[in-house]
Amino acid sequence: MKQFLAISCLFISTIVMAQPKPTDLDKSPMDMSYWPANYPLLKMKGMAKDQPIARVIYGRPLKGGRTIFGGIIKYNELWRMGANEATEIEFFKNVKIAGKLVAKGRYTFYCMPTEKKWTLILNKDNFCWGNFTYDGKKDLLRTDVEIEKNSENVEAFTIYFDDIKNGANMVIVWDEIKSVLPITLAPEKTAKK
Repeated sequence: MKQFLAISCLFISTIVMAQPKPTDLDKSPMDMSYWPANYPLLKMKGMAKDQPIARVIYGRPLKGGRTIFGGIIKYNELWRMGANEATEIEFFKNVKIAGKLVAKGRYTFYCMPTEKKWTLILNKDNFCWGNFTYDGKKDLLRTDVEIEKNSENVEAFTIYFDDIKNGANMVIVWDEIKSVLPITLAPEKTAKK
């Protein structure tokens, strides 16, 4: 009996010790924004008429007293538009960006910042960590957008949608910099992925 108990204890302790250690909490949490804004709340209240038009999922780093643009985010170098995994944007309907048709689907979203403008990049590759596996041959779209000084200093990197007539502005803001990417709805049968 003692031998059975000893073997049982050894077996149980082996199982307990083999459990994976939980990962540490990430310093840059993930966030998500919808177009239309507050889509999950509208759906819970039964006020959503249809599925969302777009959803962006991104890591949300904090400024933390650092110099952001021209500092930790280098000018003229590819940026993942957030922290950790590359920012992903999913369109549930066909849209137009910078006059180009974009088929519904999921894309990664990058930026090449300069002091005067940003080049925003929509790429067909998905599930990328950072920009380490970025392949420019898979770019679907590149467009330049102006940057402007924001009225307030924003601590956490933020992306959100503002409704406009026939579309939305995707607003990207962090530190004292703000950029706006206009997106409009497109006919369903016109875009190819």
